[in-house]
Amino acid sequence: MHYLWWLLLACVSGGLLYLLSPILTPFLLAAVIAYICNPMVSRLARNNIPRTAGTILVMLLSLVAFGALILIMVPLFQKEAGRLLDKMPVFLDMLKNHIIPWLESRLDISLEPDMEVLKEAVSEHWQSAGGVAAKILPSLTSGGMAVVEFLVNLLLVPVVLFYLLRDWDVLIAQIDEMIPRYWHQQVSKLAHETDRILAEFLRGQLAVIVLMSICYITGLWLVGLEFALPIGLVAGILVFVPYLGMIVGLTLATFAAIMQFQDWSGVIPVWIVFGAGQLLEGMLITPWLVGDRIGLHPVVVIFALMAFGQLFGFFGILLALPVSAIMLVWLRHLHQRYISSNFYN
Repeated sequence: MHYLWWLLLACVSGGLLYLLSPILTPFLLAAVIAYICNPMVSRLARNNIPRTAGTILVMLLSLVAFGALILIMVPLFQKEAGRLLDKMPVFLDMLKNHIIPWLESRLDISLEPDMEVLKEAVSEHWQSAGGVAAKILPSLTSGGMAVVEFLVNLLLVPVVLFYLLRDWDVLIAQIDEMIPRYWHQQVSKLAHETDRILAEFLRGQLAVIVLMSICYITGLWLVGLEFALPIGLVAGILVFVPYLGMIVGLTLATFAAIMQFQDWSGVIPVWIVFGAGQLLEGMLITPWLVGDRIGLHPVVVIFALMAFGQLFGFFGILLALPVSAIMLVWLRHLHQRYISSNFYN
């Protein structure tokens, strides 16, 4: 009978999570950051620094580090953006004189704009412009509200983070007291296993991002691409989403290579860099640093990213893999319980 109660509790919890998903994002994100920063606060507390002071110190140091990173990266990206704007006339000229004629000859179509057709289309649809505007305005309003909601969630994260970090030990102790004594040993074992897997995942994923960023930047620099730094960074940071880093980076690098080299001889080495990077990440770096430690199948990773993105938006994508790693530990535990149960035997 108690299994039915646990099943009912799981269903109710899942329903509540779904209903509260619009407001859970900042709390989940703050909880993940608090989990990462808690060891530093605890170490300061062991050195006779109060948790409140330690929490403020760690948050300030994190803010300073993040601000320093922004101050370093923004000028670099501004410089690259200026170079990109300088290259735009060359690209537009090549688009007009080479790419469009090539597409027209291959596809047997005309891509030159017909001004008479454009005038007729404008005249035909001009009368309905008011109706279109009436439909667009509510969308703009809802979009503005979405921006406000995003900013509120962003401001809520440090507030929740402060209280979680300050009261982390108290919260853990209170949760521990609520666990029935009959289940206490098993739940404690499960919690320690979850903590180990999650810590390994976060450390491994961070290492993958750093290594892949270095690999992409170095590879693109070696083939002579002028925008190697920003494109390599973007591709490296996005590797936590399977194939997204390669797709986005390859698209940007191809565009940059066409502008710079103006022929395919400069594009092919860029493709080789990303092909080698994808093989290196998929067959060596990620399995070595992340995959073998947590055991998440690639299909499960993709499903988790899509599901959490649907439920919690962009922050859900960030939280998908660590939460999936936690759920994997729980499912393994439930599988062991099921195999040893009288029902199975």
